[in-house]
Amino acid sequence: VQLQASGGGLVQAGGSLRLSCAVSGRTDSAYVVGWFRQAPGKEREFVAAITWSGGRTSSADSVKGRCTVTRDNAKNTVYLQMNSLKPEDTAVYYCAADRQSLVIWARVDAYDYWGQGTLVTVSS
Repeated sequence: VQLQASGGGLVQAGGSLRLSCAVSGRTDSAYVVGWFRQAPGKEREFVAAITWSGGRTSSADSVKGRCTVTRDNAKNTVYLQMNSLKPEDTAVYYCAADRQSLVIWARVDAYDYWGQGTLVTVSS
């Protein structure tokens, strides 16, 4: 499974961005696709995830109500729509795939494959 994240950029506080994660290769085994982020000097943290087949989702409390994760199976793409962005949302955002389980884990080590990150910068 290969993943390619895109869509990051510079946005003002209160603005919106939609990140995309293109999934290729053995997409039938990418059971869960998750979004994580890592701010400078901080550990990588879970943002949201979706099951590839059923569309079941989960999101972190820090983004709940502001972020929505969706997937387009025809395009093999998972999206992260982020609204009401805050400066503390500034980070490199990564998408990742878990091929082992249909459970949505928030742990970094539960995900087998990672894409390169895309930088999101929110100015105040």
